[in-house]
Amino acid sequence: MCSQEKPQHYDPVHTKVGVIGLGYVGLPLALLFTKKGYHVTGIDIDATKVASLQQASSYIPDIENRELAQVLATNKLTFAADYSGIEDLDIIVICVPTPLASDNKPDLRYLKHVSEDLYPRLQEKQLVIVESSTYPGTTREVIQPILEKSNLIPGKTLHLAYSPERIDPGNKSLSIEEVPKIISGLSEQCLMRITAFYERVFNTIVPASSLEVAELAKLLENSYRFINISFINEMAMFCDKLGIDLWEAIATANTKPYGYQAFYPGPGIGGHCIPIDPLYLYWVGAQRGFHTQFLSLSEQMNQTITSYVIEQIKKLAETDKPISDAAIVLYGLSYKKDSNDVRSSPALDIMKALIQTGANVSYHDPHVPSVEVGQTLYSSQPLTKELLEKADLVAILTDHSNLPITSILEHAKVVYDTKNVTKGYKSKAKTVVLGGGVTHYLADGKS
Repeated sequence: MCSQEKPQHYDPVHTKVGVIGLGYVGLPLALLFTKKGYHVTGIDIDATKVASLQQASSYIPDIENRELAQVLATNKLTFAADYSGIEDLDIIVICVPTPLASDNKPDLRYLKHVSEDLYPRLQEKQLVIVESSTYPGTTREVIQPILEKSNLIPGKTLHLAYSPERIDPGNKSLSIEEVPKIISGLSEQCLMRITAFYERVFNTIVPASSLEVAELAKLLENSYRFINISFINEMAMFCDKLGIDLWEAIATANTKPYGYQAFYPGPGIGGHCIPIDPLYLYWVGAQRGFHTQFLSLSEQMNQTITSYVIEQIKKLAETDKPISDAAIVLYGLSYKKDSNDVRSSPALDIMKALIQTGANVSYHDPHVPSVEVGQTLYSSQPLTKELLEKADLVAILTDHSNLPITSILEHAKVVYDTKNVTKGYKSKAKTVVLGGGVTHYLADGKS
């Protein structure tokens, strides 16, 4: 079927799509393609994930089991734990992770492994789209040479394109198809192919003149956020020294209708994109003899703010006893609000550091039922009155929507708030806000 030229419009009736990598990017994309009428095969070498999905059991908060079951009932979505059906697909979308190696260099092993598994199965005129975030030059210099081993010619007899994912887990204000989609192709023909497909899926497509421009655009977006969040975290530590409320200063500055965008402090930057993508950019710059100073300083600050939060927690928890005897409760381990994603979460670093002091550390996160720290498995504890009253300190590290702030302030002794969620509440607890400049302490309702 795929050996002949396909109609350029990629109509859903005659087009089969495969999505490789069923994580926070791949699974939502697979469902979106299905909803647009395409027959989709979701592929992941993790057989446990595939088995879960086949039973309509979702492991991603943004996708409910009911939604997954409804899509499966259409018989337009199937799942596989191998690449046996690649030959029958018209379009292959790659959404595998691109993490950092231990030395902070790009780790492209997943992209390389997928490319190696694909090339013996590729057919003429198939379209391969890479969605994984990566440094400029990856698609052309790393993936293309591997696919060329198929004896097909990328750009001519095989279509190769790059379109960086822009999925924001937990964001309910925009659906996936509403976010403008950057697209690029190895050749003009490749660009025409990805345009023909994605213009049927997304409301707006944004063609880039080259693969490298599209690759850089994604890293630029996340580096912008990385730098500004790191800067505002530095301001939080600065304002603690000055005794000035940074959160109020941000709100005041944000009244300016132009030239300012608000960023907010926290215990550090987590997730798979923002703390990683800028270091891909830093690495590729170093390969060409260019030192990106802002990225380097921002990475240092991202490490510093987490260490600062750890020291603040230790100081507040050991007022009348050594930290090794303190009981500490952490609220929130995921790196962002209303998510179960703990990848690169600073909360895990904080938890690990506190455990190493000998403190009795427990956590509550409604989205993270269990987590492994070191070689020990910890379970989320019910946030009971007894747990809060026994704690020497409760640290709020993630601002989930269902955060029981009133109960925490009613029963805890000391609260360290890294998200400014306690503002405006009366509290029996001694409450310290990261970057708040002052202690918000209302003993028995009296200021």
